[in-house]
Amino acid sequence: MDTTKLTNETVKSAIESLQANDKDAWFSHFTADAVFTDDSNTKDLKPFFDNAFNHKEKFLHLDKIENEGKDLIGDFYAGQWGTFKVYFKFTVTNEGKISRLDIGQVNK
Repeated sequence: MDTTKLTNETVKSAIESLQANDKDAWFSHFTADAVFTDDSNTKDLKPFFDNAFNHKEKFLHLDKIENEGKDLIGDFYAGQWGTFKVYFKFTVTNEGKISRLDIGQVNK
């Protein structure tokens, strides 16, 4: 997947880590107290994404990039759950760390 259209450097680097299945690099982008939601349900970031990395989950294609490069919508391979359209909405601190990530399935 082409990440050159990602304009927020933190989000771009995080997504490149996800695409490369590099979980150490992925987790390094987050604050220690980062909030994470999946379909509006608060979850624990680390075990959720440990599982995602175990299944090599990643974006297949990005359809939309909005909010200064912090909101993404695209087709996502979700391992055991199949492939579907999702959103990732990042909140990035002034220091360039992700303090919140909201993800979920896009209803068609």
